[in-house]
Amino acid sequence: MSVKQERNETLWELTKSICPDCKKVIDARIIFREGKVYIGKRCPEHGQFEALFFGDADLYVKIGPYNKPGTIPLKFSTDIYNGCPLDCGLCPDHQQHACLGLIEVNQACNLDCPLCFANAGTHLAKDGFELTYEQVEFMIDSYIAAEGNPEVLQFSGGEPSLHPRIIDFIELANRKGIKYVMLNTNGIRIAHDDRFLNALAQTKAHIYLQFDGFDNRTNELIRGKSDLLATKLKALDRLAEKDMRVVLVAAIERGINDHEIGHIVEFGLSHPAVFGVNFQPAFRAQRHIPADPLTRMTIPDVLLRLQEQTNGLIRLDDFVPVPCCMPTCNFVTYALIDGDAVTPITRILDVSYYLNYLKNRTVPALNDDLLKTLERLWSSSAKVGSDEAAQDINNMLSGHPLVADVHQTLEATRAEQRCTSCHAHLPLSDHAPRDLGRHIFMINTRDFMDPWTFNVKNAMKCCVEFITPDGKMIPFCTYNTVGYREQVAEMLRKK
Repeated sequence: MSVKQERNETLWELTKSICPDCKKVIDARIIFREGKVYIGKRCPEHGQFEALFFGDADLYVKIGPYNKPGTIPLKFSTDIYNGCPLDCGLCPDHQQHACLGLIEVNQACNLDCPLCFANAGTHLAKDGFELTYEQVEFMIDSYIAAEGNPEVLQFSGGEPSLHPRIIDFIELANRKGIKYVMLNTNGIRIAHDDRFLNALAQTKAHIYLQFDGFDNRTNELIRGKSDLLATKLKALDRLAEKDMRVVLVAAIERGINDHEIGHIVEFGLSHPAVFGVNFQPAFRAQRHIPADPLTRMTIPDVLLRLQEQTNGLIRLDDFVPVPCCMPTCNFVTYALIDGDAVTPITRILDVSYYLNYLKNRTVPALNDDLLKTLERLWSSSAKVGSDEAAQDINNMLSGHPLVADVHQTLEATRAEQRCTSCHAHLPLSDHAPRDLGRHIFMINTRDFMDPWTFNVKNAMKCCVEFITPDGKMIPFCTYNTVGYREQVAEMLRKK
């Protein structure tokens, strides 16, 4: 008599994805197996595919309530014809407005990184597109039309610092009322070009600096050059001299630089220019390092390594999902720096209580002002390193002993290395607004989807949008996986 066998996995939900080979939209399953979450799918033409989607099944279930109802944009740019993800623009099926807009100003780069979702490089210095001032102005105006008063815009590439009018673009965004403008850069020009750095400092742009680690092997395998560290450190020191604010951005690949996660945070906590770190598990879109999609890094993998490598200074349970996108996409915490002490604010205030959107919103203890503050901080539009964000946290935690005016006498503390007021032994009550922000440090990990992990449900809630030259807005992961990037590049080449 034959015996029935139990499956070794649990079907959690059905969704839609794409075939990694032909990019057709196909059915997909979210599966729990051996404590992890996988996405499986079958293309009629190219067969079966499976990838690790999230490294902790229990955490995947736990974070479900951190899913804030979306906000409708003021304007949609496309109609619904074929269904998500084939009608991007945004279309009325999209469930969220744009917290963060991205404009890629060029394709040329001064590096040929083995890992590059933009597929940029030195070979595109002559043949790649380079946006005009008129195109960029139209794209910013389209962003404003859809959002009303957008607060965050990032200029990217290619290497955007190579565009001859990048300073003009940043100034244009400033004049149009966008409060927080970022430059996404590898820092090479900042390290060596005095005139450019002086002009950039005048714009008050925030710097999103590529920084994958300290080892020569890390930089060789991810960026194609082993000797980049000195350039990155020089760029950071020069940015600090200009009082410019930086978020370090590290692409994390298993077996290459996942041992450097703690070191990157420890370094950032002490450097006066660095106000946060953004970890991005490597995703296989456009140009990427060959790797098994079943062993990819995910958010829990990054945060557990951070916990281990900092000896619990920062822990996985210090992080809360960002609710404006899907909870599996982005985890954030903020830490207070006081002397040498580093204390995540989630250990002081139960942030999770307020950002759990399945809780009863009529509970009297729920403070609406506090909720609004937390929603500003736990958002893709959070203005990391800004005076406003620092003031939000200071107001929120006012009266707590960790933010009281305690005179620090320790020498060479983290706070003194970062903060001019602390170096002068001034209490927090006498800090200048710019120095108050030096006591706040953000750590973020964002997991972008690639053709193997693409989930339509997540794409429909995306709040990070590429703005295209025809005025459309396309979700980040959709733009890089479904074929929109190639369409835009072809459109620009024809002009």
